[in-house]
Amino acid sequence: MLAAAAALVAVAALSIAVGTKAIPLGTVWDALDGHPSSPARAEDVRIILDLRLPRTLLGLAAGIAFGLGGALLQALTRNPLADPGILGINAGAAAAVVLAIRVLGVGSLTGYIWFAFAGAAGAFTLVYLLGTRGRAGASPERLALAGAAIGAALLAVVNAVALVDVTTFDRYRLWMVGSLAGRDLPVLYGVLPFLAVGVLLALGLGPSLNVIALGEDTARALGANLHRTRVLAALAITLLCGGATAAVGPVAFVGLAVPHIARSLVGPDQRWLLPYSLVLAPILLLLADIAGRVVVRPGELQAGLITAFLGAPVFLAVILRRRIVPL
Repeated sequence: MLAAAAALVAVAALSIAVGTKAIPLGTVWDALDGHPSSPARAEDVRIILDLRLPRTLLGLAAGIAFGLGGALLQALTRNPLADPGILGINAGAAAAVVLAIRVLGVGSLTGYIWFAFAGAAGAFTLVYLLGTRGRAGASPERLALAGAAIGAALLAVVNAVALVDVTTFDRYRLWMVGSLAGRDLPVLYGVLPFLAVGVLLALGLGPSLNVIALGEDTARALGANLHRTRVLAALAITLLCGGATAAVGPVAFVGLAVPHIARSLVGPDQRWLLPYSLVLAPILLLLADIAGRVVVRPGELQAGLITAFLGAPVFLAVILRRRIVPL
C-alpha cells in the first residue's frame, strides 16, 4: 500500500510536469511554490496552474471514483466482468447529455455534468426498482438483466437523437470519448461532494460485502442486513460512477481492470480490495492522460482512448497469469 501510494504521488507530480509543451522543472516548482516568475515564464506558469493542475486533481478524483465504483459493482453483482455500464449508469448519463443538448440547447461542460449526473442516478434508480420487484427481491442476476434492458433502451434514444442532429452529435462525442482535458476546477468542485460521500460509503461497506460474498443464506444466518447493504452499495456506485462519468465522460476499462489488479495482490477481502482500488485506479487514469499528451505531440489523444490500450493488456495479463480471482 505504501509503495502504491508513493507511485500515485509520483504519477501526480509527473502529470503536472509533463505535457504537450516542454516546461523546465524549475518553472514547474516555482509555479507550485507560489514564487513570482519572470514575464517570459508567465505563460508557462499559467499552463501549470490553470490547465495541468486542475486536470491532475480531476484525474485523481475521477480515478478514485471509477476504481472504487468498479470494485463495488463487481462485489454487488458478483460478476467479475462488471463495469459501470452494466447497470445503466453510462447509458443514463449519455441519454441525459444528448437530450440536454438537443432539447434544452445546453452547450457548456459545466451544464453537461448536472444532466449527466441526474441521468446516471435516475437510470440506476430505475434499474434497482425493477431488479427488486417481486418476492425474491434484489439479486445479481436480476440487477444485471434490468441494467442491460434499461441501458439498451437509453442507448437507442442516444443514437436516434445524436445521428439525426449533427450539432448534437458533435457536442456529444466530445464528452462521450472520455477526457480530462478542457475541464477546470468548477467541474471538480461540482462533483466533489458526491464523490466524497461515495468514497466514505464504499470504504465502510467492506465487512458487509465480505459477508454477502459467502452467499445469501449464510449472510442471513450471520445476521447481515442484505437489503441495507445493497441499497448503500447502490447509492455509493451511483455517486461515484455517476459523478465521475458526468465530469470526464465514460472512461473505459478503469473500473473493470483495476479491481482485478487489486484482487491479484490482496485477494477477495473487500476491506483491502477497496482501498487498493482507490489508490491504483488514479494511477492508471493519470498515466493514460500523460501518455495521451506526449505520443502525438503537439496534439493530444483523449484519456478514454489510452485507457483501453493500457488497461486491456494489464487485464489480460492478470487473467492469463492467475486467472480471475473468484469473488
